[in-house]
Amino acid sequence: MQTHGEYKMPGGKLVVADLVIDAGRLGAVAISGDFFLEPESALEAINAALTGLPADADAVVLAAAVQRGLPDGAMLYGISAEAVAVAVRRAVEAGASA
Repeated sequence: MQTHGEYKMPGGKLVVADLVIDAGRLGAVAISGDFFLEPESALEAINAALTGLPADADAVVLAAAVQRGLPDGAMLYGISAEAVAVAVRRAVEAGASA
């Protein structure tokens, strides 16, 4: 099931999570929005860190996975690992209510 969630971080930028829920796991995770990351490869690292996690993982678990997946020295401008986690949880919840 393809699903979509959004979160505008207070004082920050919009984070969008598009993903597929398959067999209770997150798949095809694509994070986007109007934020900036350095290096650009950090976005691929975030997507990879979230892919395969249980769909029922809470925001704390998701944020920790994002943080662990970031390359050393990565900089997030306008978002945080927690904001990404909220967008992913919203996507999961939207899929559950569909």
